[in-house]
Amino acid sequence: MMQDILLPVLYLPNASYFKTIKDAEGDLLLERFENYPKQTFRTRTQISTANGVLELFVPIQHGRKERVAMKDVRINYDHPWQRLHWLSLQTAYRSSAYFEYYEDDLLPFYEKKYEFLMDFHVDQLTLLLKLLKLKKEIKFTDSYQEVESAEHDFRKIIHPKKPSLITDQKPYYQLFEDKNGFIPNLSVIDLLFSQGPQAKNYL
Repeated sequence: MMQDILLPVLYLPNASYFKTIKDAEGDLLLERFENYPKQTFRTRTQISTANGVLELFVPIQHGRKERVAMKDVRINYDHPWQRLHWLSLQTAYRSSAYFEYYEDDLLPFYEKKYEFLMDFHVDQLTLLLKLLKLKKEIKFTDSYQEVESAEHDFRKIIHPKKPSLITDQKPYYQLFEDKNGFIPNLSVIDLLFSQGPQAKNYL
């Protein structure tokens, strides 16, 4: 029996995340009950700009409880982060080969006001799997998942402070490569905007 891989839900996940999915024999088991961990990709992503790597953050509401399950984390709309993120994506990728090809797919995430971070991420993930032609079923934990085999648990491995799971990512054209050099393991949208329907081949 093929074993599913246990993954966190992330904001516009990076290439490592999707390579892990591509290489998996089983489907995706998304963690809903972990306590929200700070300073991770749960609320941030990285894109390439003329000035180098830019991190985009999704603000969340901070309640009285120090520990909140991922499924209960709410998005904060006190500041117009959706408009700012979309403007950043347009500025960085408007000239890329496939931005207009995917623009209408991504824009709704910067117009609709999701209450919960989990729902926002899962809907994005569902779309990105479709665009990358990765046919995997999304499943959810019904309690905090203890995993006997670390081989299938990626909750703490895909992290800003840990090495990329891709050690030799196949280079592809990036708009600002002449200035910044090739930057690996950015948000997968960097790859999609560059390579379009062939993006899967670069994971």
